[in-house]
Amino acid sequence: MIEMQVKTVFIDRDGVINLDSPDFIKTWDDFEFIQGSLSAIRLLHESGRRIIVVSNQSGVGRGLITPAALADIHRRMQARVTAAGGKLTDILFCPHLPDAGCSCRKPNTGLIQLALSRYPIALKDAALVGDSLRDIRCAQQAGCRYAVLVRTGNGVAAQQELVEIGHPPHHVADDLLQAAHWIMAR
Repeated sequence: MIEMQVKTVFIDRDGVINLDSPDFIKTWDDFEFIQGSLSAIRLLHESGRRIIVVSNQSGVGRGLITPAALADIHRRMQARVTAAGGKLTDILFCPHLPDAGCSCRKPNTGLIQLALSRYPIALKDAALVGDSLRDIRCAQQAGCRYAVLVRTGNGVAAQQELVEIGHPPHHVADDLLQAAHWIMAR
């Protein structure tokens, strides 16, 4: 049986779904959902979209968080999303240091390529929502139809940077909930 292609929304984690921290999110106690993010994920799920989290998690490579602790955070995040009526199809992350030269650390497209190897995804119908230059450049380089920047997390600073380098996002939203409404209207 051939699995049908479903519109996909890739979502960065820190600064988009949950509050970011310069000290890294190392335990579930450090994790706090941004207001409206659970509702956004629920609405995207209810609209029939596949949702995949794509996140740089260099805290693992830095030795600040163990893979088991990160798995625990993701398990609890998934449980809260499910309890709120949403669904995350997958949570993909890069554990490497910024200078490791890996293909999976955004703005590289390795996490998107991994998702493409696991699911039938048409990038011409996909969106990526993020709060950084890395997220938006990843979406653009991978060929996602929409690169959506949110002003939460690092989004305000990233918006100016993206304009300055000539790679503005398709849309800028105040938060994930506003981004979800914009995506669903397309």
